[in-house]
Amino acid sequence: MADTIFSKILAGEIPADIVWSDEFCIAFRDINPQAPAHLLVIPRKAIVSLADASDDDTALLGHLMRVCAKVAEQEKIADAGFRVVANTRTDGGQDVPHLHFHVLGGRAMKWPPG
Repeated sequence: MADTIFSKILAGEIPADIVWSDEFCIAFRDINPQAPAHLLVIPRKAIVSLADASDDDTALLGHLMRVCAKVAEQEKIADAGFRVVANTRTDGGQDVPHLHFHVLGGRAMKWPPG
């Protein structure tokens, strides 16, 4: 996988406002928030997108979803509700080729999303 802004954050080369860190992933505040609360949850493992994850990544994907819920609790947006989004590849709106989940909350979400 190519160097990305996320791989540089994981390597400590670029600062981030990290709100969660464990052996499998980190979560940090998005620098261009689309909601009052906007966090990104990224695996430490280099996976390009959700479509590129393998069956071997099933446990990691479950862990990432649990971390999304935990950071929503931490940010006090869980009770009112939040949205988790994984943009995948070009037509899905993925800008950074490193799997990441957006956790958005702090306001009512609209449907359809885009």
